[in-house]
Amino acid sequence: MSAQRTVLVMAHTGRPAAVGSARLVAGMLLSAGIAVRVVDTEAGDLRCPGADVVQATPEAARGTEMVIVLGGDGTLLRVAEMTRPAGVPLLGVNLGHVGFLAEAESDDLPDVIGRVISRQYTVECRMTVDVTVRQNGTVTATTWALNEASVEKVARERMIEVVTEIDGRPLSRWGCDGVVCATPTGSTAYAFSAGGPVVWPEVEALLMVPLSAHALFAGPLVITPDAVLAVEVISGASIGQAFAGVLWCDGRRRVDLPPGARIEIRRGSQPVLLARMRGDGEAAAGGAPFTDRLVAKFGLPVAGWRGRPPGRASGPGGRATGQEPRAHA
Repeated sequence: MSAQRTVLVMAHTGRPAAVGSARLVAGMLLSAGIAVRVVDTEAGDLRCPGADVVQATPEAARGTEMVIVLGGDGTLLRVAEMTRPAGVPLLGVNLGHVGFLAEAESDDLPDVIGRVISRQYTVECRMTVDVTVRQNGTVTATTWALNEASVEKVARERMIEVVTEIDGRPLSRWGCDGVVCATPTGSTAYAFSAGGPVVWPEVEALLMVPLSAHALFAGPLVITPDAVLAVEVISGASIGQAFAGVLWCDGRRRVDLPPGARIEIRRGSQPVLLARMRGDGEAAAGGAPFTDRLVAKFGLPVAGWRGRPPGRASGPGGRATGQEPRAHA
């Protein structure tokens, strides 16, 4: 006999739409014979009859098939923080604004859950970063991030002074508002707002993006994923302040940084898994192309695009061969 399929359902309980959607999801899964878990911190708000209530610890996801997350990117990052040790894929349903980490929108919910029930999904590994903070050579904090680790100033009236380093070699000294070290997943988040490039999720790389640096050499950098990035805090505190800067990981985990702090960022030892939908006839890689995701999430103008008619071969450089492409109706 096959093992009981189990899904953990988590939601942004402060949003009525998320609460209602969680009940719909739980009902559909239970009707299909799939066990549902909810965490004790959300159970009172969700009120999902038939669901098992478990403690809100990494063990909540242990042994489940996936975690369905209803909310925005912030909710998914919160859930990833708790469930990452279980190594279970997350399926995000966007009820927020942009929702780059989400796989589906709320209008698609019945179809999405139908695909979960019929196992029409694949799993992507998303690179993370491990972060180590040292003071005089002593490790004072360790943490991780899915999107980015950002070193930022705490004094509004002054810049933070930092020296950046790649693989043990000094790169540049910047007076700036901070430095963002991001993953490809995080390239569409804080790093993008700071002027960094968008990096396709399949590309393995690390990004270093200065924030308002007062320097000639202060452009965003794309670096090999096996590199170790470091940011050393020189100064930045105002009179009466004990800390020169602050480290934020995914905007959730905070570490205060005194002058002399050294922050090291390297490829994470454990990725975050994301579930991606696919339909009958879609490739095993599944899911919509990342280009389509960019167009949809950022509302990019593509009117006038004709593309290549179906069945046409490509010539050198991806150009269609034969007659000129016709406009699509």
